[in-house]
Amino acid sequence: MERIKSKKIKVGNVFIGGDSKITVQSMTNTDTRDVKATVEQILRLEKSGCDIVRCAVLDEAASEAIKDIVKQIHIPLVADIHFDYRLALASIKNGINALRINPGNIGSDEKVKLVAEAAKERNIPIRIGVNSGSLEKEILQKYGKVCPDALVESALKHVEILEKNNFSDIVISIKSSDVMMMIDSYRLISKKTSYPLHLGVTEAGTIWRGTIKSSIGIGTLLSEGIGDTIRVSLTGDPVEEIKVGREILKSIGYLHEGVQFISCPTCGRTQINLIKIAEEVERKLEETNKNIKVAVMGCVVNGPGEAREADIGIAGGKGEGLIFKKGKILRKVKEEELVSELFKEIEKL
Repeated sequence: MERIKSKKIKVGNVFIGGDSKITVQSMTNTDTRDVKATVEQILRLEKSGCDIVRCAVLDEAASEAIKDIVKQIHIPLVADIHFDYRLALASIKNGINALRINPGNIGSDEKVKLVAEAAKERNIPIRIGVNSGSLEKEILQKYGKVCPDALVESALKHVEILEKNNFSDIVISIKSSDVMMMIDSYRLISKKTSYPLHLGVTEAGTIWRGTIKSSIGIGTLLSEGIGDTIRVSLTGDPVEEIKVGREILKSIGYLHEGVQFISCPTCGRTQINLIKIAEEVERKLEETNKNIKVAVMGCVVNGPGEAREADIGIAGGKGEGLIFKKGKILRKVKEEELVSELFKEIEKL
């Protein structure tokens, strides 16, 4: 598939848009003022493959904490700010790599100008984040309801405010908890601007429901070439957001790093405890950073054939199974030894 070409901007040491890779983002759920807890969570996110992380800056103490946080992490940090332009200026001063702020919500033209000038001076981009739950009253009155046209108009209105201040290092997000509204909104704005787009289904839900909604929303747009950076919003450990985000990119073919894991759904032919084995293999693979495809299949009849493209895999038998590599059988082992023997082969790869 061909991605829609967008403007390329830089966030810290990471590029978004243009010919750069699609980045995966998350947001901390710690109190930003608690530097130790926030840094520990960001380091965990880094380990899981997070490219950019955002934190809430709700007061002056949180903006001051940025100074200590950025010294201890290795990925760009974005300050999430609502309404208070002074927190944006303080975050810039304290070393933030990007801002998430809507210029139309921070007051007078002079306040917007101050933020735009400070950000431009330090090469700090601004993400405009429009949400279906926070549309301006006049736009709601115009359309009579929340809809894609209203969301896009709101986003472009904020863009215009920054452009009037000679600022163009902009990323746009238009989020909704309604998957189809989110999809239609991004489709519409992708035709109206060349700024990079940050994709996400807001308030998607718990890990189970949120993963489904996010995969449909983000996956649909990416498959159409729309989107430059993504965040899967889940109620849970932010690390889970990165896992899901990376899997979305892998499934579409935008990411070829790390482990790809496939397993069959089991059927009446399965004569080993495949579900338990698959869960154990998947869990242990989290500690592996090799670029490999691993398969766990239920039977020897179809296993090696259906998963021929896998680098290494298991095919179950009756209380035993086969270890196979690139579709070729290596050896037969007992059921209780399948996982350990599989990982011996993975270590050789």
